[in-house]
Amino acid sequence: MKTLTLHKLSEPALEALGARIAQSLFPGAFLALFGDLGAGKTTFTRALAAARGIRDVTSPTFTIVHEYGGEPPLFHFDAYRLCAGDELYAIGFEDYLSRGGIIVMEWCENVMDALPPARLELHLAGSGLEPRTAAFSAFGTRYEAILMELEGGSQ
Repeated sequence: MKTLTLHKLSEPALEALGARIAQSLFPGAFLALFGDLGAGKTTFTRALAAARGIRDVTSPTFTIVHEYGGEPPLFHFDAYRLCAGDELYAIGFEDYLSRGGIIVMEWCENVMDALPPARLELHLAGSGLEPRTAAFSAFGTRYEAILMELEGGSQ
């Protein structure tokens, strides 16, 4: 497992990070987002989606998932209201995994038992106007390559 931590990120820097990662994603990619309310999970996702040509991204807190077009499609999950992976599978999560889209899921701490073994995790800390810390963990070689690209560009 490869890790990378970026400190003192402003909101614009977090958005730029989302846009940058968007360019490295591949069909079937899974991004697991962790962090408290206001940490920037939806901000990051909105920037990632915008870099892929997707506009009007909102948090799917009450609907659990928003599906956006594109090639590959983007599936934006919010597990805030869920208590376990079984609830995620009950709404057809397995179908989303098999469709080859990019999945970005917020509040993954609520459904750890449902996360695929190969994934990129982003743990965000901070909120409001204070700078954020973004701690990445890559599970799998394709995700490790994304972090190596980020590392190369952050030096």
